[in-house]
Amino acid sequence: MEEEILKKMEEQDKKLQEIYRSVEKMRKYFLWTIIISVVFIVLPLIALIFVIPQFLSLFNLNSLGI
Repeated sequence: MEEEILKKMEEQDKKLQEIYRSVEKMRKYFLWTIIISVVFIVLPLIALIFVIPQFLSLFNLNSLGI
């Protein structure tokens, strides 16, 4: 009886270790997804906030003949 309990506990420990590894992989995937999203979406939007006003000011000055 005691051997069965120990065997089941060892099996559960192995499964818990596999689950932990899987969760850590998913955590890393989510982290890299967030980093890539920030680099390719958020940073260009922030850059546009500074570029668009400069472009519009140049466009307005050229259209007035100045």
